[in-house]
Amino acid sequence: MKLVTAIIRPVAFDEVEEVLDAAGVHGMTVTEVRGRGRQKGHTELYRGSEFAVDMHAKAKVEVVVPDDDVDRVVAALVGAARSGDGEVGRVGDGKVWVTKVEQVVRVRTGEQGVDAV
Repeated sequence: MKLVTAIIRPVAFDEVEEVLDAAGVHGMTVTEVRGRGRQKGHTELYRGSEFAVDMHAKAKVEVVVPDDDVDRVVAALVGAARSGDGEVGRVGDGKVWVTKVEQVVRVRTGEQGVDAV
């Protein structure tokens, strides 16, 4: 099993949720996070005062999937999270990474492994 973690723009979440559901992903954890990457920061003007905005609102989506489904789920997630119409999106679209999961246990039933997902 693998843990697929994605940091995406919050506006892309609805589409990401749809494609993950269509890909057969039944459970996910979503967290509102803040961060920055290559887009760095910028300054904004509010009521006559300038202030720096260097951390951007993002959504962190985590799903556990069987090994056989990883490539399909990652491709669906990336396609839904990418902004723009082409093969290349914009800076700030996010990141996706995959981590090996040693064990999963469903607390309610005690099921383990893929059965717990």
